[in-house]
Amino acid sequence: MLRLRAACRRGEELHRATKRLQPGQRAVKLRYPNNVGLLVNSIARRVGSALAGRGRPARLLPANKGRRHSESGFTLLELIIATSILLVLASAALPVVRFSVQRQREAQLHKALREIRDAIDHYKDYADRNLIRVEVGSEGYPPDLESLVKPIQIGAGSDRKVRFLRRIPVDPMTGRAEWNLQSVQDDPDSTSWGGKNVFDVHSKSQATALNGTHYADW
Repeated sequence: MLRLRAACRRGEELHRATKRLQPGQRAVKLRYPNNVGLLVNSIARRVGSALAGRGRPARLLPANKGRRHSESGFTLLELIIATSILLVLASAALPVVRFSVQRQREAQLHKALREIRDAIDHYKDYADRNLIRVEVGSEGYPPDLESLVKPIQIGAGSDRKVRFLRRIPVDPMTGRAEWNLQSVQDDPDSTSWGGKNVFDVHSKSQATALNGTHYADW
């Protein structure tokens, strides 16, 4: 504050001394136009009066503070842009992730159906070779899926037993080990099981696959 007031006083003295000089001397002495002294004096007076009205010392900002604010502003802008880009990428990746999960579940369904159908074919093969006893009218197919899991004796006088499935696979589309069953006597388009034998199995899910077909038709 004291330094600023002293500068104001020196400005006023310089202005008064400039007025006493002749025009030629003024140009040689000061080497700048006449109104510069007036401009400096006016600015000094206004700044001094403003600081005196506040009644407290002026806080001078560091020279690089404006630069810091600018840098922080650019950093915030870059953060907003980076966040926006991440949101766009995440929204684009969600369908891909969803399709990947669905494709994986479809692969599991194919595997489960193939496992059950292979077990049915093996049961049929053993029955056709008279290696296991089958019920009359079953056409050599298992009466239910539980028969593929239970140990079955091979031959009449043998202690050997065979199991065609370790367990009934879980339908990945429904999350349950329950399947639509189809017997030899059922119509190909039948949605109900006749109950005499198990010729084929299908998923109970009515959802649509990625290729446009229904899982129940697989």
